[in-house]
This record gives sequence, C-alpha cells and structure tokens, in this order.
Amino acid sequence: MGNFIAQSMDDLPTREQMLAMSGLEFMQGVLDGTVSGPPIGPTLNYWLDVVEEGRVVFRGAPTFETMNPMGTVHGGWYGTLLDSCMACAIMTVVPKGAFYTTLEYKINITRGIPLGMEIVAEGLVQHAGRSTGVANGEIRGAEDGKLYATGSTTCMIMRP
Repeated sequence: MGNFIAQSMDDLPTREQMLAMSGLEFMQGVLDGTVSGPPIGPTLNYWLDVVEEGRVVFRGAPTFETMNPMGTVHGGWYGTLLDSCMACAIMTVVPKGAFYTTLEYKINITRGIPLGMEIVAEGLVQHAGRSTGVANGEIRGAEDGKLYATGSTTCMIMRP
C-alpha cells in the first residue's frame, strides 16, 4: 500500500491530520506514500492499486499464512479484502472534517482462490449520503477474470 507502511502507532496519521483532508485526499495520500499505509496490508499480502472518487482497487495474493486447517484460503482473507476495498471506496466520498466506520458487511465466496494467485478486489460506492455510505465489491482473478467473491457494506459517516 503506497510507499510507506506504518511500523508503529507513531507512524499512523493522527485524528487531526485525517480530519484536515477529504477522504479522497487521504486515500490518494496512502496510494502515493505521503500518508502511511496500514500494517495489515503486508501482513495479509495485499496493497492499494487504484484510488478514484467512489472506487478503490486492491491487489493481493493469499499466502500459506492465510490458509485454514482444511488447506484452503480462510474466509477471513476474502472478508478483509472486501471490507478494505468497499470501505475505502466510501472513504473517497467522505468530506473534509468527517470520518467513517464500517457498520456491517456481507460476503459471498463463489469459488476458492488458489494459493499465490493474484487477485483484484474492487469496491464501488452505490450511495453516499450525509450519514451513511453503501458500497459493493468483487474479488476477481487478475489473469483469469473469474469471480471469486462478492460483498456489500454499509458504513456510517460521522463528524466530530
């Protein structure tokens, strides 16, 4: 995610720094490395690839560490990628002085992702109001284009 990944709590942006930017500016900063990316990205092997108003794309690939005891990619990996792309898409429409949090999300896994296969996780805003945002997401194979999972989320938009 960008060129700068947070290594400690001190690397993460402060609340004041976040509120001084629009959500789109914040996400563009993560992409270009002027705002630290979250440490969960390297942990789960995914990174920010595209930021546009109402749209965010992550890329990644499941590693051995993301497997469940049955030898398949854990559903939490799918959920984390979809939560990230959908919620970050909503972040791109959050105005300066506001922030958001995920209220709920749902995923549907349509097929197993082979270990190490690169995927594209895209989140698209469906609705952005004063207090809520709704987005949908998909995980597709980067090379095969096959659909591996879908999701939907509702986020609460708040002003301090």
